[in-house]
Amino acid sequence: MLIGIDPRLSPEALHALATMGHGDQITIVDANFPAHAAGRKTPWGRHVDFAGDSVAALEAVLALMPIDSFDQQRPPVRAMCQVDTPDTLAEPVADAQPLIHAKGFEIALTERFAFYAAAAESFVILRTQERRFYGNFILRKGVIPPEA
Repeated sequence: MLIGIDPRLSPEALHALATMGHGDQITIVDANFPAHAAGRKTPWGRHVDFAGDSVAALEAVLALMPIDSFDQQRPPVRAMCQVDTPDTLAEPVADAQPLIHAKGFEIALTERFAFYAAAAESFVILRTQERRFYGNFILRKGVIPPEA
């Protein structure tokens, strides 16, 4: 146990976050996401579990790493859009919006299969216990300045 770090982040999750470099991505997924299969394709080589829902995982991760603002061509925060209603925010995405807005970013919605492909290219996949559908996010890690 450490002071100031969400205890739901396992030692392996902390190790993965600390190992990530600028521009690397972390994918935070719900309980229904094929995390094991996608996680095997990542540089980390497996998914990592988080003992909470997707919004709590976002909050825990954002307390430890900045979002990348360098690459203007690729959205730094993405969420999987709903299959039947792609223009409507899923409940977990709507709940996460204030966290992302507080950091000065928007959430870009990504089609399901494009999201799966992007997740497999992430550095690590963090599987949550989120039971609501479409609680899936990709964050790109930014630079931590020397004075931080």
